[in-house]
Amino acid sequence: MSPAMPLPAESSVPSAAPSASTAPRALREPMTAPVRSATIDALLAHRTIRAFTDEPVGEEVMRTLLTVARASATSSYFQQATIIRVRDAAVREAVHAASGQPYVGGDRGELLILVVDLHRNAVIRERAGAPLEPLERTYAFLQGCQDALIAGQSMVAAAESLGLGTCYLGSILGDPAGLITALGLPERTFPLLGLLVGHPAQEPQYKPRLPEQITVGIDSYPPLEEHDAELAAYDERVTEYYDLRDASRRVDSFTEQIARMVGQGRAAQAPVLDVLHRQRLCLR
Repeated sequence: MSPAMPLPAESSVPSAAPSASTAPRALREPMTAPVRSATIDALLAHRTIRAFTDEPVGEEVMRTLLTVARASATSSYFQQATIIRVRDAAVREAVHAASGQPYVGGDRGELLILVVDLHRNAVIRERAGAPLEPLERTYAFLQGCQDALIAGQSMVAAAESLGLGTCYLGSILGDPAGLITALGLPERTFPLLGLLVGHPAQEPQYKPRLPEQITVGIDSYPPLEEHDAELAAYDERVTEYYDLRDASRRVDSFTEQIARMVGQGRAAQAPVLDVLHRQRLCLR
């Protein structure tokens, strides 16, 4: 997912930085799993792409991705997510401004906004004379988040199975109120996440993930204190990764990034709860 801090523009990978083909083996090959299929291989080969060619995705492909999103699992069958496909240049520029990320602007790649949408069901309940208070509960908002995120991941999996690149944009919450205005979103909706889809114009390395011993527990939570050795080894692997947003240097270790970056950036400091309340969400 795209972080919220503004980053330098990118057009190509500088020669000083290794591409996936010249990186250490652990970073140039995707993760593996005991069982393989075309779907599993595509999921394990995920990389965030932030540079796209000018080749259009194509209308048939876009309709397919949106159909895949609608077919996704939905909490309680309430279907509380809406997708905004951004095609107008002025609207895209507003999303770019909210994000602060250079690769969100311009016209390369398709831009989608995943919206938590309790408004539609509020209209239905109002017509039926049913109270709207249940839609103001935090649980209802979380249900909408579940729907939007599942729909987004379905589109990502489908797009990458077709050889396309994707980039989630959490950074759009740098200005949630402005984005709500730009997208014409009514009460009881919230722009949760952006998504870019396009033909890749870069070949990033595979970013290492935390070991299974740290992130998977059996019957209870796996205490981090019991896996310091695995965490230290992971830290070492992460420092070998070159982020194409600043391809001239390796990234900090994972633990250094957590210590330094959490809470930084516009989205992390935006008045999200205030905006949610103004949208009549998470009121109780």
